[in-house]
Amino acid sequence: MHAIITTTGQDRVGIIAGVADAAAQRHLNIVDVSQTLMDDFFTMIMRVSLPESGVDMGELKAHLATVGEKLGVVIRIQSEDLFTAMNEI
Repeated sequence: MHAIITTTGQDRVGIIAGVADAAAQRHLNIVDVSQTLMDDFFTMIMRVSLPESGVDMGELKAHLATVGEKLGVVIRIQSEDLFTAMNEI
């Protein structure tokens, strides 16, 4: 199963490293990543595979939110199916 992690906020050193580390702490494998800067605004989308043993999405969301606060950005995660459905035209 895959999920999508989105990260947005003011650009600063260490955002990609911090989000990647947070993903690794929960055994998420990053399978694709795209990041863009618009002036000083940072945006990143990561596609991750979830552990086969399963994951508590509530705990994972809280973990990423805490990491985001420390980095000064907003980090969200949702299932790939939900992300795709919300972004179809």
